[in-house]
Amino acid sequence: MPRTPSVSIVLPTFNERETLERIHPRLVAAVAGRDAEIVVVDDSSPDGTGDLVRSLADRGPYRLVERPARSGLASAVLDGFRAARGDRIVVMDADGSHPPETIGPLLEPLERGEAEFVLASRRAPGGSSPGLSRPRQAISFGARMLAWPLIRVSDPMSGFFAFDRRILARNELHPVGYKIALEVLVRCRPSPIREVGFVFSERIAGESKLNGSEVGAYLHHIARLYGFRLSGGARRARSTR
Repeated sequence: MPRTPSVSIVLPTFNERETLERIHPRLVAAVAGRDAEIVVVDDSSPDGTGDLVRSLADRGPYRLVERPARSGLASAVLDGFRAARGDRIVVMDADGSHPPETIGPLLEPLERGEAEFVLASRRAPGGSSPGLSRPRQAISFGARMLAWPLIRVSDPMSGFFAFDRRILARNELHPVGYKIALEVLVRCRPSPIREVGFVFSERIAGESKLNGSEVGAYLHHIARLYGFRLSGGARRARSTR
């Protein structure tokens, strides 16, 4: 019977073989001492990301969820949630912009029972974003202002976060695009929320997947979340605690 880990690290990937190969030692070191699994959700990357994960699984805590076609970040993360076996789930990018060394500080408030959701924030004390170009900083600022009435956290655009998986039972998730933390925060209403500062770096290799269509998807997503809030969905989520 396979073991049941206490922590699941969910990594959505598409053409991230080179970056994953380089952060692999840091990932393994970050979860050392914890009963953890690293769940890589790969959209059949043509660069061989899946083959790399299969080879890493022979000597590390990796599991591969391989999807037949590129279906987007949102559905990849949801598939990762479904496949995850841990009571605590961490979501992060595999491109090196999210430092694995922050995994421990994200998990500690959950393990101490001090939070249901912990956000890695570029705007919390100790955080910064030297990896963001000026145009991306401007986009991030505008997106953050649009989200501010929905959830009062310093960096709702962050894609690096950890949470107690029990909060997922409070509501169905219907994310559009790539801001999964915002979806979980608004629909599941975790409390308490803690924030941990981190330094967002440039991706190690490859190209950013942020483009005009992703910006459009964010606007669609934020409109749906406002509709959810106005319909009273957030109150229903709180009542299920």
